[in-house]
Amino acid sequence: MTGPAKIVVRYQNGSIVKGYAQDFAPGAQYFHVREEGAKTSAPLTRVVMQELKAVFFVRDFVGNGSYKEGKSFVLGKPLSGRKVEVTFQDNEVLVGTTTGYDPIRPGFFLFPADDRSNNVRMYIVTKAVKAVRFV
Repeated sequence: MTGPAKIVVRYQNGSIVKGYAQDFAPGAQYFHVREEGAKTSAPLTRVVMQELKAVFFVRDFVGNGSYKEGKSFVLGKPLSGRKVEVTFQDNEVLVGTTTGYDPIRPGFFLFPADDRSNNVRMYIVTKAVKAVRFV
């Protein structure tokens, strides 16, 4: 990675923080974000992992509001990991692949099924998940 990752943090309460991850680590209790547009001298925002729904590692902060992300896999495209459908407590559903899902871990990475997604990968907080189904 060439610098801090561009992320969108979504909390379980629905709030969102956009910015750059400074010290993100899977399984950590917290990490820090330099919020989008903040001066380098501005204090970092502390993000408590157990309050989160997911951390989205994104291509850009704006995305395309009219784009409907696909929930199916491209036929014949080689995949890494297992195909999975994740349903959150708020009933949002994401589809992708994972190599590290274990329900007793605090979280896992999910790679979107849709190559054109604004999300490069997502870190899903297990506590925010209602169901995981391998497809």
